[in-house]
Amino acid sequence: MKEFILRRDTFLSKMQDNSIAIILSATEMQRNSDCDFPFRQNSGFIYLTGFNEPDAYLLLVKKQGMQQSILFNRKKDASAEIWHGSRVGQSLAVTEFGFDLAFENIEFEKKLISFMRGATSLYFPIFQSHALNKPLANAMGILRGEKRRGSVFPVAFFDCLEILKDMRLIKSNSEIKLMLKASEISAAGHVRAMKKCRPGMWEYQLEGEIRYEFTSQGSREVAYSSIVAGGKNACCLHYTKNDAQLKDGDLVLIDAGAEFKGYAGDVTRTFPVNGVFSEEQKLLYQLVLELQINAIAKVKVGVAQLDINKQVIKQLVDGLIVLGLLRGKAEELIEDEAYKAFYMHGIGHYIGLDVHDVGDYRSFDGFLPLAEGMVVTIEPGIYVGLDADVEDKWKGIGIRIEDDVLVTKDGPQVLSHGVPKTIKEIEVLMANV
Repeated sequence: MKEFILRRDTFLSKMQDNSIAIILSATEMQRNSDCDFPFRQNSGFIYLTGFNEPDAYLLLVKKQGMQQSILFNRKKDASAEIWHGSRVGQSLAVTEFGFDLAFENIEFEKKLISFMRGATSLYFPIFQSHALNKPLANAMGILRGEKRRGSVFPVAFFDCLEILKDMRLIKSNSEIKLMLKASEISAAGHVRAMKKCRPGMWEYQLEGEIRYEFTSQGSREVAYSSIVAGGKNACCLHYTKNDAQLKDGDLVLIDAGAEFKGYAGDVTRTFPVNGVFSEEQKLLYQLVLELQINAIAKVKVGVAQLDINKQVIKQLVDGLIVLGLLRGKAEELIEDEAYKAFYMHGIGHYIGLDVHDVGDYRSFDGFLPLAEGMVVTIEPGIYVGLDADVEDKWKGIGIRIEDDVLVTKDGPQVLSHGVPKTIKEIEVLMANV
């Protein structure tokens, strides 16, 4: 728990004097009838607490030279625990999780008033939590009513997520270890998919093989809805139906990541359903691979992701001109954004507790440079839709190659290196099963 306590102390150090912060846990969500979706804790909440139960509140108090972290959580309940499992309760919340105080969550609204009294600033998830609107409005109404008696209450309001996103952007050594494990499990799932893939399988069957490997390696959940897209389906960037049959001669694009102890892996590979690339597939695939390799090499401290993407676009346009998918002068095609017919997204994103992790990509004076401890994805792609203005031999081919990359002072470290991505490596792997 030392790291969680340190994170709370860091958050408190960024708060103004005489202020309090409120961070909420997630709640259980009903799937249907008496069944709930699997519970997933709010990322910001678990980042600060390590506490993985629903319906909890974290209060961070910084008043009169004193700092406190206070948890409001569910009480121990023998009957409820028989049906739904054990609860931490209040006593263990203090001794095992390092909170200064812990109260039953039903006391939150009442005690919130006393903690807000005397504070001049309030940090909370502005416009992001309906559950907090009522208790905050009630508390503010009561405190305003005490104004004539000299009561002090918050008059300045700040979004607590602004502090959290900056903290979460740089990963600690322990976070990097968990992310490495998530990436390794993700890579193992993709290797299994390559080995198991056969013409005639259904996309969801291949998805099942990936999920099996994730679970076998210690991941209980996927980090996001898996994409298993055969043939033309790969040209839909967020295709998740996964209900089509895989055809001989097509490519299959798999974008799937394991979640390990809250941290996400995010890996994409594209490979031939029958294990052998056609000539057109080879040409487009090799171009995407070279784009990715060159982009990863540019992941360095001080380099902005926008600049990496600009270089990828230039190399992409040059390659598409050579292959005949684009016609004209490279500079004009880039200026006109003609490449967006084949490459519609950016080069990547932050990754962490969320697969698209929090953090700004630009500041007031430009795009933020990469810093040591950031983890980003690098994922160029080419997508040739059936309606593209190209020769028929290219149509219906979608290719993306994605890895998770740690920014270090010595250069990029690919966390998801355990799955092959060269044409030769993929064909050899798929042949030897």
